[in-house]
Amino acid sequence: MTSTRKLAVVAGALGMSLVLAACGGSDSSSDSAEETAAEETAEEAPAELTGSINLDGSSTVGPLSEVAAELFMQQYPGVQVTVAVSGTGGGFEKFCNGETDGNNASREIKDEEVANCDANGIASDSITVANDALTILVNQDNPLQCITIEQANQIWGDGATVSTWGEVDGLDIPADFGDTPIALYGPGTDSGTFDFFTDVVNGEEGNIRIDYTSIGEDDNAAVTAISGDIGAMGFVPFAFYQESLDLVKGLEIDGGDGCIAPTPEAVLDGSYSPLGRELYVYASDAALSKPETVEFFNFYINNAADIASVAGAVGLSPEQTEAQLAKVAALSGS
Repeated sequence: MTSTRKLAVVAGALGMSLVLAACGGSDSSSDSAEETAAEETAEEAPAELTGSINLDGSSTVGPLSEVAAELFMQQYPGVQVTVAVSGTGGGFEKFCNGETDGNNASREIKDEEVANCDANGIASDSITVANDALTILVNQDNPLQCITIEQANQIWGDGATVSTWGEVDGLDIPADFGDTPIALYGPGTDSGTFDFFTDVVNGEEGNIRIDYTSIGEDDNAAVTAISGDIGAMGFVPFAFYQESLDLVKGLEIDGGDGCIAPTPEAVLDGSYSPLGRELYVYASDAALSKPETVEFFNFYINNAADIASVAGAVGLSPEQTEAQLAKVAALSGS
């Protein structure tokens, strides 16, 4: 399972591999070119960065930011980057009150959150740092392979009354599985994943049946519960599914064009719809007036593929990378 300790260890190993790769042997014909590139990089980067960067928010984006922080601090030991998790909504409250430099978010900022930021003089923008295939999980012994958005809504929507798998219209399951009770697990209301799922599947943020079991910000709890109950179902970020392939099954999603499995390729080409999404860190103009914060976000974006691979998310496309670097430049005035 994802944990701060595990991510720090793996990020440390990745950081060392990057250093070794940079210092690896080369033939004499390429030495001068590498030395010139190194000199140019040294001229572009601040000679010595110090300071602190404080991030909070999403439990989905938190692991990504932890890896980014670990790698960044290896390169810039004079900068302390801290990452906390209070959910996307809880993080926006702190961010818009000026308590943090950035907010990890698994959804876009809401109008009322923008108003709070505006009231406190905080201008911000979303920086896309990765992509995600939000995954509907069932027990490995559940015979279902694919579910439509309409069927998911029958199960999860506000006022839904289905209590067994056989009560859901049109599911491709054996008759003897139909009497199996459905047990539902999902994140709490401060979660951006909760907001995104209820909006996409149930048509409105916060629209959900009241008798599901909330696991708060602990996506691992959903995996554990589903792995132990043949009738259980939940929804988690792609990273938690990838780390639990031996415990749970990720359903294919039919958004109207056939069943599509949650994969990085399907997210990037747009076919994993509508549960594919971008993951963000919101940054304020005040935070990006500090050179260490500008350098951190540029580092985060430029190393998004490595960071996502460690944290189990989907990296950025070249087009996304270019667009996000431009956002950082615009916010920082550079």
